[in-house]
Amino acid sequence: MTREQLVAQIRAKKSYLLVGLDSEVSKLPKHLQGKPDAVLTFNKAIIDATKDYCVGYKINTAFYESEGVKGWETMQQTLEYIPKNLFTIADAKRGDIGNTSAQYARTFFETMQFDAVTVAPYMGEDSVRPFLEYQNKWTIVLGLTSNAGSQDFEQQTLANSGKQLYEVVLEKVASWGTPNNLMFVVGATKASDFEGIRNIIPNHFLLVPGVGAQGGSLEEVSRYGATPDCGLLVAASRAIIFASNGEDFAEAAADAAKNYATEMAGYLKL
Repeated sequence: MTREQLVAQIRAKKSYLLVGLDSEVSKLPKHLQGKPDAVLTFNKAIIDATKDYCVGYKINTAFYESEGVKGWETMQQTLEYIPKNLFTIADAKRGDIGNTSAQYARTFFETMQFDAVTVAPYMGEDSVRPFLEYQNKWTIVLGLTSNAGSQDFEQQTLANSGKQLYEVVLEKVASWGTPNNLMFVVGATKASDFEGIRNIIPNHFLLVPGVGAQGGSLEEVSRYGATPDCGLLVAASRAIIFASNGEDFAEAAADAAKNYATEMAGYLKL
């Protein structure tokens, strides 16, 4: 999917919501647990209920890989069920030496045909470059994450520059690609840092987790992170897909997604 196509989806739906399909088996509604294809049944119902309110879906691969071959099959079937005009992200956080990264890129861009994949940048350019070589695909690099452990490395101040490590990462990685094939992960719980981040990467899309269950402010993210063509993809997972653990789970997910989209429409300036 191109940037123009993504922005067109945002403009048409007045939403920059991504629904995270972090479909943990133990958290599925009780009436589905233990049934064959429970996760796929759940995912299809969530997609049907939320597709009018979001511009795409983010599949955290860990929740599928942990189930072995069956999990991989479920992930592929889920991906195939998502409408083709919606943006799809493999939240896989890959990154390794060049020839290994090339196989990871092939896995998610060719074999499974996601639009985007998340990548860890700390092994350097040759670990990211194979993902960037694909046309009309997106590499989403970890920038400033929302977990407590981000203080261990990402937010360490470098003696030679006075900059925090994540700032140097943003500057360096931005030179490897363009705003048309490269995004960055910036956690919503770091909303106070968005202005500084936009000074470094004013035009790149940001994938923003942490709104909802993690307590991030959608209003602050939108105020400080938006660009003229939006430039934001805000991901919400648990707050939507597990809005109810009863038989009304899909209806509850639709209501939650609609609430996000309604709030987003008020912030959009497209």
